[in-house]
Amino acid sequence: MFTNRRTVRIEWGDCDPAGIVFYPRYFEMFDHSSVLLLEVALGCNKLELYKTYDFDGYPMVETRARFLIPTRYCDEVVIETTVTEVRRTSLHMRHALLKDGALAVEGFESRVWVVRDKHRPDRFRPQPIPAEIVKRLTATAPP
Repeated sequence: MFTNRRTVRIEWGDCDPAGIVFYPRYFEMFDHSSVLLLEVALGCNKLELYKTYDFDGYPMVETRARFLIPTRYCDEVVIETTVTEVRRTSLHMRHALLKDGALAVEGFESRVWVVRDKHRPDRFRPQPIPAEIVKRLTATAPP
């Protein structure tokens, strides 16, 4: 499955009074890592994705994390984001945040490919992920 890597420098604003990363900040890092993975895998940014495909987003429906090693201000970490599974209307990812090569935080998320429900415009409904996107997300490298 497709994997994307990025390096992140822990900023002062990421940290709590104890000087370690405040746990919700990891979820923000992982969310952005998901967007970047999709941009690399699909060869277009999020705005272009909305223009190209008839859909209204890929909201997160489940997330969790394991915290193993604390990270602190000025640490350089690597986030590896991998598509672990693509189903008919959902995709699942794993984030491995590495500090000096060791697994510091492991995150998981599930997202659903959605469109606005025509009968209830204030709601969304799942829609099958286009075959072209499934092919790119299940590849090991960008086309």
